[in-house]
Amino acid sequence: MLDLLQDMTTRLWHDLLARPSGPFAFRFLLQPTMAAIAAIRAGIVDARTGRSPYFLALWTEPAERKARLREGVSATLRIFLLGLVMDTVYQFVVLKKFYPLEALIVSVVLAVVPYFLIRGPAARVARWRQSRHAAHHRAVHR
Repeated sequence: MLDLLQDMTTRLWHDLLARPSGPFAFRFLLQPTMAAIAAIRAGIVDARTGRSPYFLALWTEPAERKARLREGVSATLRIFLLGLVMDTVYQFVVLKKFYPLEALIVSVVLAVVPYFLIRGPAARVARWRQSRHAAHHRAVHR
């Protein structure tokens, strides 16, 4: 049993590390870029509406957690599903088999993780730019 688990883990890492150099490698740029664009847009909306940074709100605002999490899932679902489809095709073309766990891992890492990492900082930058613009606007109109 332990040997089987070790073999599966070894295959998993080997397969995951081989993906960026194989066919469909463009998705390693495409999916995170799409997730980043979605995160930046959502971060700008967060800044405009005065909401707290996304990741922080998930941990510190239980009343908003469900709604904010739903927003994140909604924003990344298409990107995630696209990644799932692309990885499934990749597996059938290259590996001649389908490993669902590998497809899930790749899709989450390429679509969901960048979104969660970028949305909060994007909101902070947008908030900083808004405050700078407001200060400049006040100075001009004095």
